[in-house]
Amino acid sequence: MEIGWIGTGIMGAPMARRLIGGGHRVRVFNRSPEKARVMAADGALVTVEAAACVAGAEIVFIMVPDTPDVEATVAKIEPALKAGQLVIDMSTIAPAAERAIATRLKARGVDYLDAPVSGGDVGARDGTLAIMVGGEAAAFERARPLFELMGKRITHMGASGAGQMTKLANQIAVALALEAAAEAIKFARAGGLDPSRVVEAIGAGAAASWQLSNLGPKIIAGDYRPGFFIKLIRKDLRLVAEAARESGLALPGLSLMASMFNSAAVLGHDLDGTQAVAAALDRLADVQ
Repeated sequence: MEIGWIGTGIMGAPMARRLIGGGHRVRVFNRSPEKARVMAADGALVTVEAAACVAGAEIVFIMVPDTPDVEATVAKIEPALKAGQLVIDMSTIAPAAERAIATRLKARGVDYLDAPVSGGDVGARDGTLAIMVGGEAAAFERARPLFELMGKRITHMGASGAGQMTKLANQIAVALALEAAAEAIKFARAGGLDPSRVVEAIGAGAAASWQLSNLGPKIIAGDYRPGFFIKLIRKDLRLVAEAARESGLALPGLSLMASMFNSAAVLGHDLDGTQAVAAALDRLADVQ
């Protein structure tokens, strides 16, 4: 299949490699050209313009940081799109923006899916992502074989925007579970325990979580190398807060975690992994 892929960052590049490994012909484009050029060694055709990336592609993927980035990308490629093509946004952005884009492209005869993911850079490399999809069922079935190269759990959640709403619910759970893991480790250390053994012990019971088992050891080691940036979880929680306000919801845990990640950013960890929230906890928990 001829595929266009826009956005070859920490998540986009390994996801595109999964499609190349599946035997598909993939053209790539990235705003920072050097990030796209490295994909040539994997067999991708590197393009210098977004429009050239999508011309003639059966399916076009977008994986960029935020709502304005997706909107700008769609505006650039829209004149080059033809009826019958399918555009799939795998970024995490505002659900309302996805619904508006889907409506606009539908008028051109172009199908559109919002398909955000969870699982971090490890899931992107291993093809074990959770993929949450919004859009028409026929378009979802058309894309399913490609999703199956990138993910282990692929779920059609409903109409346009439903994938993004599901991802935002995911981010609430992720953020609070990460804080729980960081606080448990902090508490264990303060009590004179070996935090690695504590994670091993409680990770086999009711306290088990992906955050505890995967990011707990990194917190213990002070390893803040990014699998998912602090700046991106901050963006995601901003999107959650906006959607919650539209629904008239008060989410106290969300407010806490937005504050914790903002504190981590102030401490210089915006480009570190989300586990660097532990650095903010260190500052707060040690205040007498």
